[in-house]
Amino acid sequence: MAFPYPTLLVAMVCCIAATAQAEIVIRDDTGATVRLLVAARRIVSLAPHATELLFAAGAGGRLVGAVEYSDYPEAAKRVPRVGGYSNPDLERIVALKPDLVLVWQSGNAAATVSRLESLGLTVYQSQPDRLEDIPASIEKLGRLAGSETEARRAAADFRQRLAVLRKQYSPRPPVPMFYQAWHQPLLTVGGSQIISDVIRLCGGENIFAGLAAKAPSVSMEAVLAADPEAIVASGMGRDTPIGLDDWRRWTRMKAVTRDNLFPISADLMQRPTPRLLDGAEQLCRHLETARGRR
Repeated sequence: MAFPYPTLLVAMVCCIAATAQAEIVIRDDTGATVRLLVAARRIVSLAPHATELLFAAGAGGRLVGAVEYSDYPEAAKRVPRVGGYSNPDLERIVALKPDLVLVWQSGNAAATVSRLESLGLTVYQSQPDRLEDIPASIEKLGRLAGSETEARRAAADFRQRLAVLRKQYSPRPPVPMFYQAWHQPLLTVGGSQIISDVIRLCGGENIFAGLAAKAPSVSMEAVLAADPEAIVASGMGRDTPIGLDDWRRWTRMKAVTRDNLFPISADLMQRPTPRLLDGAEQLCRHLETARGRR
């Protein structure tokens, strides 16, 4: 009778090798290492943009929970809710038994992230700060969820669209502009926020790019002193965002004298997802209009 141990040893080695090959190791946007033995099958998203990125990566069907305002694509509206990004229901999240939780570094509280990790949950922190980070994020999520083929395709499409816009608009004469993210308090974006990257893509100059905060509060006097050539404001489901027309009383400001007050969709500009290029196209057209009014 043949001695069985060599055969058993070979089987064990093969098993170990297969496990090593199956392990998925990714660095998230904070540089932290995320490890999964196998692709995630039950995912909870604690940010609307992360939900959208996961769908773009072809893995929306793996979502078992998402926060409020996770409303794109249409299928995202049917995912069970786990509270808001500022106050997620940790008990509900744990009850869903996720093998991966997507969080928003600058949106979810650090204490929430720490608590999730202390409960033994695998956490991936998302923080796309540049346009190039979006396709990279899609590819990473595709690897984590086992939908690499579709994720690579979506990432390639994004990079192609981005290259076309960059070639068309980046060399254009610069347009100093103010981006109004909210009217009261008056909020804008600093240089490290991804919207500033979109402004640069379109050949614009963010008058508050020197501010370190991602969403700083600024004064009306500071805007008037900068005298931007264009003002672009985001609105929540409105044709004309609240506060945009209020600038018309400052009749000596370039943006007003040249009628360069432009609305733009908040969903398209304030979520770092593939739809941000739709917002970029709108912004680039607005700035081209401003150039034509010189």
